[in-house]
Amino acid sequence: MSMIFAETLRQLRAEKGLSQQQLAGQLFVDRSTIAGWETGRRVPDVVLIYRISEALGVDVGILLGAAESSAETPIVIMVDDEKVILSGGLSVLEEALPGATIVGFSKPSDAVAFAKENHVALAFLDIEMGRISGLDLCQKLLDVNHRTNVVFLTAYMEYSFDAWKTGACGFMMKPLTVEAVKRQLTRLRFPIAGSPGED
Repeated sequence: MSMIFAETLRQLRAEKGLSQQQLAGQLFVDRSTIAGWETGRRVPDVVLIYRISEALGVDVGILLGAAESSAETPIVIMVDDEKVILSGGLSVLEEALPGATIVGFSKPSDAVAFAKENHVALAFLDIEMGRISGLDLCQKLLDVNHRTNVVFLTAYMEYSFDAWKTGACGFMMKPLTVEAVKRQLTRLRFPIAGSPGED
């Protein structure tokens, strides 16, 4: 996600007193393009960044710096209390998302603490994990950052109905495969850098 650029653009546009539609008109783009930049779904190319700086009357360096900071590596976590499954799953995720930082946790509380200190773009959560379920963990992660994509992992299909009642964007059966992960990446609610769903 490109939140540094998104927040910078939103603030500068507001300071200039322009609506998304008005800025879009000056740049000769659709309003939805501006909305995409301001929600962090994408970052404009260098030519458009120069045009934005002219339209908003700001130093282009501010926008270029924000765009560069937004190109950070996405953080993907996997949480499973079975260490053998966790280890195998992390290998699959590293192959499916070579440009991401992949971190595994066997304790849900450690995952929540990590999420409070880092911008987690995508979380793969086991559903059955002892005292706290993946369903509960999903809510805790979304409370920390509502833009975290959550995908549930389980060996039991009957959990799928409960999973869809949460704020998750996916459900996958174990064991993980690279192909299945790549398919899931096209369905993320908030596409992440380097994923097939990113436009």
